[in-house]
Amino acid sequence: MDDSAHAAARPSSEQKRKNSDFLTIFRRPLAKYALTAIGVLAVVAVVVFVYSNRPIDVQVATIERNVPIRVFGLGTTEARVLSKIGFEVGATLTELHADHGDRVSKGQILARLSTSEQDAKVAKARAALLIAEVNIAKSAANVEKARAVFTQKQEANRRKQTLAGRDVVSQQAAEEAIRDEAVAKADVTVAESEVESTKAQLTDARAQLQYEETMLRHRTLVAPFDAVVSERHKELGSVIKASDPIFTLVAVGSYWGLAYVDEARAGFIEEGQPVEVCLRSRPLESFNGRVVRVGLESDRVTEERRVYVKGENPPARVYLGEQVELWITVAKLDKALLVPSAAVHGYNGRQGTVWTEEHGRLERRLVQFRHRTEDSRLEIVGGLPAEARVVTRLENGLREGRAARAAEAMPK
Repeated sequence: MDDSAHAAARPSSEQKRKNSDFLTIFRRPLAKYALTAIGVLAVVAVVVFVYSNRPIDVQVATIERNVPIRVFGLGTTEARVLSKIGFEVGATLTELHADHGDRVSKGQILARLSTSEQDAKVAKARAALLIAEVNIAKSAANVEKARAVFTQKQEANRRKQTLAGRDVVSQQAAEEAIRDEAVAKADVTVAESEVESTKAQLTDARAQLQYEETMLRHRTLVAPFDAVVSERHKELGSVIKASDPIFTLVAVGSYWGLAYVDEARAGFIEEGQPVEVCLRSRPLESFNGRVVRVGLESDRVTEERRVYVKGENPPARVYLGEQVELWITVAKLDKALLVPSAAVHGYNGRQGTVWTEEHGRLERRLVQFRHRTEDSRLEIVGGLPAEARVVTRLENGLREGRAARAAEAMPK
């Protein structure tokens, strides 16, 4: 290849100058922009660092006094003594002396069945008793007669045996006298047996009369206790079978509230604790009561415990099955440190982790709890250093060691 060809292949000096100018123009703004971006990022990093490490304002819990611990329960009004009463025999219902809403007293007649058939049976039983009493008198007279005959035959036999020894009477007459005495003695035994038989018949007649009179009384329905009639099930003229319910009775003063309480909250409930009750039909009023029974068996599906409450000032009329809300006071704390459950991590029913402010820094502490208030605040009973104050509201940017300024939360 000649020199002219090599010269054509190499770039000229003019071309090199143009390329250098182009690169210079391109590089100058890029460097400027890069430096600007680096400066901005550095400023942002400094701002973020300063902002994230500034002292954070937190609310902390304070000691509260006379704090009631109440457990909520939802349930219904029920009756401790509720009976569906009816007749022990069947017949036509002929009388009704009570109706829905009536208040009845123990022993008061509520209803009657037809008695014509049973009246006849009672009359027959009384006649049988009279016959038995007459037979008693008759058998007693027969005994007296048999004993008199026996005494006469015994004396006649004694005389004839004496005369037979003197050959005054024949031997045959003496033997007949012995036979007559034995027959008279047997008659006495028979008469006495008849007395015992008639006595048994008299006892049977008396029992039969008592039975028929009892069956007659079973046709009259009386109140077994002081009660309010909550329902009447039959009308006049109905043919009643044995054990058919005629009335539903609720014993006076036996109303109580049946509440269902979450097992997790029921551990401190005991008999005798005060209860505030609110009826759904009377939301503006509240009634007082006491826990009278805590069920020994929880519902396996809903995991709730049954709690029975007796009212101390119930309304004049109580409606069975009405929904009630109950607040059971299980304790009253003289002083307590309470933290909202939302500010607790990993709460398992007895302990959890909380944020604390200690000497101007944030820390995390595992603490122990006991009671829980109705507004979901937990009582701290252990795990806090003396200088620690518990954070009650979680804020963004909480981390251990960060500076903090504490402000006491207003007690509820």
